[in-house]
Amino acid sequence: MLLWLLLLILTRRREQSGVAPKAVLLLDPPWSTVFKGEKVTLTCRGISHSPAHRDTFWYRNEKLLKMKYNAIQITESGNYQCETRESSLSDAVHVEFSYDSLILQASHPVFEGDNVTLRCQGKEDENAHEKVYYKDGKQLPNSYNLDFIIVNSVSRDNSKYHCTANYKILSIVSIKRTSKYLNIQVQELFLHPVLRVSSSTPIEGSPMTLICETQLSPQRPKVQLQFSFFRDSQTLGSGWSRSPKLQIPAMWTEDSGSYWCEAETVTRNIKKRSLTSQIRVQRVPVSNVNLEIQPTGGQLIEGENMVLICSVARGSGTVTFSWHKEGRVRSLGRKTQRSPLAELHVLMVKESDAGRYYCAADNVHGPILSTWIQVTVRIPVSHPVLTFRAPRVQALVGNLLELHCESLRGSPPILYRFYHEDVTLGNSSAPFGGGASFNLSLTAKHSGNYSCDADNGLGAQHSHGVSLRVTVPVSRPILTLRAPGAQAVVGDLLELHCESLRGSFPILYWFYHEDDTLGKSSAHAGGGASFSLSLTTEHSGNYSCEADNGLGAQRSEVVTFSATGTSRNRTGLTTAGVTGLVLSILSLAAAAAALLHYARAQRKPGGLSATGTSSHSPSECQEPSSSRPSRIDLQEPTHSKPLAPMELEPMYSNVNPGNSNLIYSHIWSIQHTKGNSANCPTMHQEHKELTVLYSELKKKHPDDSAGEARSRGRAHEDDEENYENIPRVLLASDH
Repeated sequence: MLLWLLLLILTRRREQSGVAPKAVLLLDPPWSTVFKGEKVTLTCRGISHSPAHRDTFWYRNEKLLKMKYNAIQITESGNYQCETRESSLSDAVHVEFSYDSLILQASHPVFEGDNVTLRCQGKEDENAHEKVYYKDGKQLPNSYNLDFIIVNSVSRDNSKYHCTANYKILSIVSIKRTSKYLNIQVQELFLHPVLRVSSSTPIEGSPMTLICETQLSPQRPKVQLQFSFFRDSQTLGSGWSRSPKLQIPAMWTEDSGSYWCEAETVTRNIKKRSLTSQIRVQRVPVSNVNLEIQPTGGQLIEGENMVLICSVARGSGTVTFSWHKEGRVRSLGRKTQRSPLAELHVLMVKESDAGRYYCAADNVHGPILSTWIQVTVRIPVSHPVLTFRAPRVQALVGNLLELHCESLRGSPPILYRFYHEDVTLGNSSAPFGGGASFNLSLTAKHSGNYSCDADNGLGAQHSHGVSLRVTVPVSRPILTLRAPGAQAVVGDLLELHCESLRGSFPILYWFYHEDDTLGKSSAHAGGGASFSLSLTTEHSGNYSCEADNGLGAQRSEVVTFSATGTSRNRTGLTTAGVTGLVLSILSLAAAAAALLHYARAQRKPGGLSATGTSSHSPSECQEPSSSRPSRIDLQEPTHSKPLAPMELEPMYSNVNPGNSNLIYSHIWSIQHTKGNSANCPTMHQEHKELTVLYSELKKKHPDDSAGEARSRGRAHEDDEENYENIPRVLLASDH
């Protein structure tokens, strides 16, 4: 007996724990209410749905019966249960053996959501008619005068059903009878779910698994269920799911609360809820805070982006990160997130961003600081500026010139290189920043363009070109005299040429005669400068010149010059002064005779026209007269052939060569060219040279005693009155 009691206790514990499925109790006939005197067979089925032999335990009103067979017959009312070794205690089934003449029967077994058959049965059923069915005192629709009805989708709601029927006695009297109230015994389709959790006190940030555990009735193994999970009335996940399991990736302190689950049938509206479970998420304080700089090492170039990474080795939940720089009161930035690390981006760092940094992390337990990290910002060099430093404003040959190159920005050390016309002169380093210099002892070859570049390993920068002009003082000039002949005479044009072989331009040259300034001339290029004199007897003496380009004048050596007193023109013409007039008159007479002879000849065919003019215009056959007389050698032999006859017209022009004592009248000048010969066919082809005839008159000299006073007062009139215009004649002897 004690053994049976122990087995019963263990079985009920298994039922409470939900480990073993319940056994199923079946009725035959399948009615839970029968008339007294009838028999009902009870059958107990386990998990295998096969009858159990000699291992079945029966209970009536929770009392163990001695019967061990899987099927028994009963005749007494009561609550019957059974169990097997492989299943837990079945639900209780109340079997009623009634003494009433009218009973309401319900089919068995009935599960939640099933349709149930109700039958109103009389003991003498052939006399019962007009049967009516009721639920909770209200007549069910469409239930009049039916032997049985079907109630759809019943539930375990404790509703009470009954029926009525009329009985006829002796076919005369009709008596209405009412059955007892019936509670339909609806069995659970599935057990109430139980929420299982992987931990009731998870660590913040750790995952959590929720399982909604239930069990279908062995008689309804194909019913489909769906599940949903809740926290404090808030649905978790995506809502209803066929899976009884929900995986939460990470739990946080705000996830603490009351959890439960629900299970329901997919096709029937049967829903059950589990009991609530309290879950408290535990937080771990942060520790081992670390700050990392990218680029690695904290070495940055101005303009790059910097990333400050703050991380914690341990710590859960929401962590607040902050970044700080030495010397600043306010933080550089702050972030709150569920992560063991956070980043702060500093865009385009500047020189002022260099310094020491640290970060802090806090998850409500107080901030934890990292160690300090040094950040260095290197600055590329700016375009350098090249300047010259010399003792004077002008750079002179022999001066010491300092070339100074400096970049106003750039991290040291800086290497400077110096160039002249793109040729490297040298280099100099500035280990602590600033500029650097390079020295030159100037020569004339150092003129040109200079530049420099600066480089601190972050990219070289080149300066603008700067032009330098090295000024060279003039050397001692050389004075040379240039005259027409070996012996200079009065009236010659004397050229004084002064030249310094060395010196920067422009050079101003001064010319002196016995220390008296004659004039000046400037030279903007090589070759020196000249000054011209028309010689007189007073021009004999000492000459010198001076050169100056602003760096100090240099004087030439003295050159002595002597001019002969007699003019070159007067030497050949003085003896002919008396005979000149006579020759002029004779020339006029000869010209007149020649004209007369030529006029007669032109009257022949091919000669002059009736008007007496040439068939060729003067512009075609003549050249303009020269403004300067040309010398003629009167001893030159004449041509053996006479000139071709042509009509000549007088032309006069006066020539006075400077300060000469002679005046010439330019009588005629013809320049025979090939063009002229073509236009003037009457001319002989051999006459191609210039033909000039002068008449010489002596100019009155101011030293003449007779007209000395008068000529001094009338200088201009003397110039006009001492000219004599002589008509041009073409001599046969002229060439």
